[in-house]
Amino acid sequence: MNIGVFGGTFDPIHRGHIALARAALERCELSRVLFVPANVPPHRKDLPAANFVHRYTMVTLATANEKAFLSSLLEAPEEVAGKPRPNYTIDTIRRLKQQLKKDDKIFFLIGIDAFLPIAKWHQAEALFKECEFIVASRPGHSLADVANALPETLRPSAVVTKPFAKQKAQGSMVLKGVTLHLLDDVNQTVSATAIRQAVAAKRPLGKLVDPLVAEYIKKMELYKKS
Repeated sequence: MNIGVFGGTFDPIHRGHIALARAALERCELSRVLFVPANVPPHRKDLPAANFVHRYTMVTLATANEKAFLSSLLEAPEEVAGKPRPNYTIDTIRRLKQQLKKDDKIFFLIGIDAFLPIAKWHQAEALFKECEFIVASRPGHSLADVANALPETLRPSAVVTKPFAKQKAQGSMVLKGVTLHLLDDVNQTVSATAIRQAVAAKRPLGKLVDPLVAEYIKKMELYKKS
């Protein structure tokens, strides 16, 4: 079974997230996609604007009508020595593997902007050995950009990547210890930041998020200016 894992803050979840998940589901023949909201994202300096319960609820609402999509509590709040435990992706993937069969395969979904600093992630080299990556690219990024973002121990030499500097980030990239699937046609201009700004400005959210999510944001008065 091929299982997609889509991690992130989902602050809030929007139509761009759903579009990526649908494309990955079809093209990589995934059986299901787990949406995993992070409680404490270790790679962000600022905390999510909405708390975990709200973000998890919005993910559940946005995926309610998609049979292959599930909201997950793999990164639900935990405390260590009285402090929130940071959600490292490699810990999440390994925890999930303990619940799966040995022949199940995990694919980690991520946007290109979040992927580019991947080398700085906790145990990045080991993470690539634990799962394959599905990366949503966008115009302006090349295959060389993707290859050069890899951890140094997994990164091809400059001589190898130079010819790919003008090639679109699309297709699959298979290197020793790394397998990437690049989707170059699912990029959408919507962003969580734009949604929060729209809420603060009292603009409609219909084109940005699922109607149930828009209703929840309004009902719970999320993202309003303080």
